[in-house]
Amino acid sequence: MGNKFKRILLKLSGEAFGGVKGQGIDPNFLRYISNEIKKVYNEGVQIAIVVGGGNIFRGIQGTDIGIDRATGDYMGMLATLINALALQNALENIAQIPTRVLSALEIRAVAEPYIRRRAIRHLEKGRVVIFGAGTGNPFFSTDTAAALRAAEIKADVIIKATKVDGIYTDDPKKNPKAEKIEEISHMEALNRNLKVMDSTALTLAKENNIPIMVLNIFEADNLVKAVKGEKVGSLVKS
Repeated sequence: MGNKFKRILLKLSGEAFGGVKGQGIDPNFLRYISNEIKKVYNEGVQIAIVVGGGNIFRGIQGTDIGIDRATGDYMGMLATLINALALQNALENIAQIPTRVLSALEIRAVAEPYIRRRAIRHLEKGRVVIFGAGTGNPFFSTDTAAALRAAEIKADVIIKATKVDGIYTDDPKKNPKAEKIEEISHMEALNRNLKVMDSTALTLAKENNIPIMVLNIFEADNLVKAVKGEKVGSLVKS
């Protein structure tokens, strides 16, 4: 069976990088995720990744310690770059995959500046591309960055990697009666205020007709199964 998707945008949260504690960078997670991505890479799929930074610093946290929101968000963007560099290193050293980090903030010493055509060229040449620094603008989440970059590179799907196996009517960890939603439209997800991605990201995905798959990244082979079109997690589509 061939692959359902040729080019994917994988969204990894900062918390995932932190492992069990959700803070700092867990080498075990880097090893695990590198091997999971390699399985997809070996299928000939083009892979772009957007990383969060919540394991190091979340912009909105800054307001609690007297940092204004815009400055806090810029600090959060730098946190995503730390994760991006850690993932690049792991992918190249553990999985032996050529990887490029493209940053929305210009930091030439550590990452290439984000240029859409360059990103697409890297993908076509068989390199994994990691997008760091979100959109480069404060007040926008890395979820929104994922939807934006997916639209720009014409990704077939956004795969949101989480700690739960899909979308639920409520937080399944807090509410045992929460029901899993197998499939839903972008509009219904927005109307029901389901925490798939934030509303800006969902709207962007809807307007550009990009499906969103939500799956548990900590279940081995879920990523490669999703790419092959097997039923994994939950699906948001037009």
